[in-house]
Amino acid sequence: MSNYSSSSSDYSYSFSTRDAAYGSDRVIVSQTEVNQMLHTLRGHRVNTLTELRRIEKVLISINVSDYSAPMTDAWNYYVSSNNFFSELRGLTREYPFSADILENAKWRVYNDPNSSKSWNFVWLLLTKIKNDQMIPEYAAKAACQPAMWGGATPDSVNAAQLASVLSREWTKAVDLMLRHWTTMPLTDNYR
Repeated sequence: MSNYSSSSSDYSYSFSTRDAAYGSDRVIVSQTEVNQMLHTLRGHRVNTLTELRRIEKVLISINVSDYSAPMTDAWNYYVSSNNFFSELRGLTREYPFSADILENAKWRVYNDPNSSKSWNFVWLLLTKIKNDQMIPEYAAKAACQPAMWGGATPDSVNAAQLASVLSREWTKAVDLMLRHWTTMPLTDNYR
């Protein structure tokens, strides 16, 4: 039996109190609720982007410097446990997202000195994929592979058509995931 839960009721918190002095975006939570969220993050009980973002929004509204380490660990675990890749694949069922793109994006993020400006590994990966325009390159490579054509070598026209379809599908998934952030999760944005 898995220790992970996909049910938000297993780790849901009610946040209805708003702080009028700080505007409607600042949520007031009790220390008990914060402790529950931290326990959930540290126990890796959250395994979806939506739930991680929900907790992240609350914690960064309180104090990003106090909570960046547990958030960093949770986002890193989300990627290393393949939950992130599984969600990408779930969004691209017709043309499954390329594992090669994700591995190359990880390498690029690890080697980018600007990556230290964010605690959010997933956001870093998604923005690296988008900003470095990795999808068209990998879609073209995938479309030329005989495995995509039942072992046959595709002609250039068919390969180009498939590359276009792969690019649209994969770009749509990346863009859909990036919509979870209205503000870049950069440490400087929350000081």
